[in-house]
Amino acid sequence: QVQLVESGGGLVQAGGSLRLSCAASGRTISSVTVGWFRQAPGKAREFVGGIRWSSTYTKYADAVKGRFTISRDSAKNTVYLQMNSLKPEDTAVYYCAGDRRPNLLINDSSGEYDYWGQGTQVTVSS
Repeated sequence: QVQLVESGGGLVQAGGSLRLSCAASGRTISSVTVGWFRQAPGKAREFVGGIRWSSTYTKYADAVKGRFTISRDSAKNTVYLQMNSLKPEDTAVYYCAGDRRPNLLINDSSGEYDYWGQGTQVTVSS
């Protein structure tokens, strides 16, 4: 079992940056693939990006490619989502999730993830 806790959300102006953290307990975070998802009001939860277990391989949604970066600090058992050049359309609740299966691919479907954090709000003002 893995417990995930997100932090780092907040209010930022368009063009600004935020770094979200996803801290894990109960299991080494490098042993699971971690995905970041977001959900805006009235919209479905969507895949933002992910980092594969025991690897530096990452995958991003087209909407954030080139602006967002995912990294992992194994010593802190934490995965980060660095968000730059933020836009108002990035406003959402952001979730990190863990996929315990040793897949070679990073799933972009929320249904494939076993563990979820509580979410953190990101609001980008124009």
